[in-house]
Amino acid sequence: MTLNPALVQDLDSNLESLVELYKEFHQIPELSMQEHATAQKITSIVQSYGYDAFSCGTTGVVATLKNGDGPVIAYRADTDGLPIQEDTGVDFASTARGTLPDGTQVPVMHGCGHDTHISVGLETARLLAEHRDLWSGTVVFLFQPGEETSEGAAGMLADGLWDRAPKPSAIFGQHVWPAVAGTVNVSVGTAMAMANCLEVTVHGKQAHGSQPENSIDPVVLGAFMVTRLQTVVSREISAREAVVLTIATFHAGLKENIIPDRAVFTINLRTFDEEARAKAMGAIERIIRAEAAGAGAPEPEIRQMFEFPRCYNDPDLTTDLIGSLRAELGEDSVIESAAVTGSEDVGRFGDEIGVPYVYWFFGGHTKEALEAGASGNHSPMFLPDDVSTALRTGVRAALTALVGHLQK
Repeated sequence: MTLNPALVQDLDSNLESLVELYKEFHQIPELSMQEHATAQKITSIVQSYGYDAFSCGTTGVVATLKNGDGPVIAYRADTDGLPIQEDTGVDFASTARGTLPDGTQVPVMHGCGHDTHISVGLETARLLAEHRDLWSGTVVFLFQPGEETSEGAAGMLADGLWDRAPKPSAIFGQHVWPAVAGTVNVSVGTAMAMANCLEVTVHGKQAHGSQPENSIDPVVLGAFMVTRLQTVVSREISAREAVVLTIATFHAGLKENIIPDRAVFTINLRTFDEEARAKAMGAIERIIRAEAAGAGAPEPEIRQMFEFPRCYNDPDLTTDLIGSLRAELGEDSVIESAAVTGSEDVGRFGDEIGVPYVYWFFGGHTKEALEAGASGNHSPMFLPDDVSTALRTGVRAALTALVGHLQK
């Protein structure tokens, strides 16, 4: 299936305005579950297109357009930014700031490309609204908050999403990443990993830095834990399993000559199946508690911050979509790829009601930028350098998925 030329012509004639819309969203990033201005702007835009819209899950927006008889198909775009100081140097760079749940003031940027996702979703919604003669059925756009913390999809579901919106027969979504603009990558079956994010509080005994014998040093103890945790993957998990364990934050103390009474670090675990996840989680807890016992320290606290489900692309739905995307974008532009170790909560929408879904990636960079080492997602330097091609490809891919199920 290829798109009706009228859709592509309309997209191309509006591309300059779409890029400007993307820049507007790029400048107003908001932290997870705090996307109030973003949600308000999205709601205003989709209502101007003729969609029925309602707030869901605090800062989520659900936009529905019924256009005659036919199936219900959903499309999801995430909306939150990250606590990162943007360092791209562009004239539309974010200067926004936000407040973390613990009260810390931080800079905020769209360091994962959700501004791109919002813009693609809105343009897709506009084109469907203005070309109703080309399709029939109902489309539901899910503008989801809190993807970065895995709170958003769960929050929308808890707020009665599928009791308030028409239940779809299929769900689609996509994500920009550092690949050649104009290309898409799709995985059949498992597409993205599960994730568990843990906060560990190591308790010790405070003392003067000159008298370590009076302390139980949580910095040294935490360092042993961090080092030993590296053996979970290297020595306890089979090489046939794909498991990633990252410790990216470690905080302790306020002064160089005071041994503190606690240290806090965080763990990020990625796995592809429940057995590997259970084994790794058990090893993590065993090591942390054993190291504390060995140091004569109080019991440590292990708190799960959040978790992501596995993202599983329905094989039949995905195979059909790959064929349609190749017809629309070209054979060489659609790459069937292996699962990635990143994580997503988009699968919750389909898993909740037993509906198949497909989630894929589209490129945002020129070949030259990638060869020069373009920064990836979650970097202060992340910015699609060929954004017009990226947006155009994202919209064409979204339309291909949706109209393929809604065509008359």
